[in-house]
Amino acid sequence: MDLVTISVIASAIAAFGLVAAWQHRLERAHDAEEEAKLRERLKEIKELGADKALTQCSHIHGDKCIGCGSCVIACHQGDVLAVVSGLARVVHAAHCIGCGRCEATCPVCAIEVGLGDISKRPDIPILSPELESSVPGLYIAGELGGISLVRNAIEQGKLAANAIARRLKADPKPKVPGVHDILVVGVGPAGLSALFRAVELGLDYASVSLDDVGGTVYKYPRRKLTLVQAADMPLQGRIKEGEYFKEDLLKMWSDTVCRNNIRVQINAAVEMITPADGVLETKTTAGTFKSRFVVLALGRRGVPRKLGVPGEESERVLYELADAAALQGQKALVIGGGNSAVEAALGLAAQPGNYVVLSHRKNEFSRLTSRNKERLDKAVAEKRLHLIMSSQVKCIEPDKVVLHSCDPGVVEKTDLPNDWVFVCAGGDPPFPLLHKIGVKFGKAPDEEAPEGKAPDAGPRETKTRAPGAPAVKVKT
Repeated sequence: MDLVTISVIASAIAAFGLVAAWQHRLERAHDAEEEAKLRERLKEIKELGADKALTQCSHIHGDKCIGCGSCVIACHQGDVLAVVSGLARVVHAAHCIGCGRCEATCPVCAIEVGLGDISKRPDIPILSPELESSVPGLYIAGELGGISLVRNAIEQGKLAANAIARRLKADPKPKVPGVHDILVVGVGPAGLSALFRAVELGLDYASVSLDDVGGTVYKYPRRKLTLVQAADMPLQGRIKEGEYFKEDLLKMWSDTVCRNNIRVQINAAVEMITPADGVLETKTTAGTFKSRFVVLALGRRGVPRKLGVPGEESERVLYELADAAALQGQKALVIGGGNSAVEAALGLAAQPGNYVVLSHRKNEFSRLTSRNKERLDKAVAEKRLHLIMSSQVKCIEPDKVVLHSCDPGVVEKTDLPNDWVFVCAGGDPPFPLLHKIGVKFGKAPDEEAPEGKAPDAGPRETKTRAPGAPAVKVKT
């Protein structure tokens, strides 16, 4: 090979190296810029309080993560996870629905879906692996225990009923008239699952509920689509994964109730549960029930939050939207900043002739699913829906609603001609009832035992998990 050829090859290699180095530098600069933007976004999310999960959420083991990004791609919501500094990280925990797709996708088992450390969560009851609370014989299933999604509720209802059946078999007692084996409180997905399983097992049951069959699902707006992962419902069989209209789910469950002649006492609110002579006495507005075991599946919505403003007692102020199609050619105000408020506003905005305003007390939506955020932005851009941010209701008058600004130092008032007001500000969970019954929760940091004082007696270790996800140990 002559000298000229060698020089040409050497020059080409050198040029290629320079181009590769330049390209690598550009990529690093781009990555650094993108990471800086992400860190700024993380700061904003934290300020909004959206970095904290409400129920189960993804937990990433940094020592195992290889930063492949498969979990980011698999995420249903799109913005819960991101790769930061070469490792996956939960950035928008409030958007996580705990579906577990990231956990199933991770090639190195670096993700677990669960509640995490609940020892400092005053909103999560401490439960055994079989969902028994600190009150012997009282089980808690579904959203009330901090675990969301229909599939998880179904699994937890079965888990509680199976545990009760085993205990009844291990400790048989003479049948006492008026004392049931199991009382199921609530007929949402978790309560129905426990109830159906109790019927399958031949247990002597009773069931009470404040709401009709379906619980929280029953209160969804008409034709609302619900994502349901595959699950096996007792007495009913396999529910295939997919999106179901609210009405389809309710029909499935109601048909199962009718087909098996299952008795449910509706419009019965629980007032107190008390241990007495080896059984649990449950006092409700429909009477007192005695049972050896109780499954509480009340959900977390509780009593709707009210505005506490003049005029709220008006008949045109409602706290849920059952059927948006029933309102056409109306002026409606929806109040709230969560998914239920946005879905109600979008449903009303889709009806002919409606003028819909959505009022939110903050200047940004922090807890919306990515799907609802996209639909909201589109409706606002098309002027089908009108937003008034950083606003609160001052009073409700016969033909209008008066809003005022929430921004400090800003004195601004808006008069809205109005026919209907929908308050979608969430509800107060039934925690006071649970505290009264004696159910123990995790402790908030300011509730920790003073230095030198022993904490309350209780189980040294409790496991709380979503069915199908690894258990998370919690020291109490």
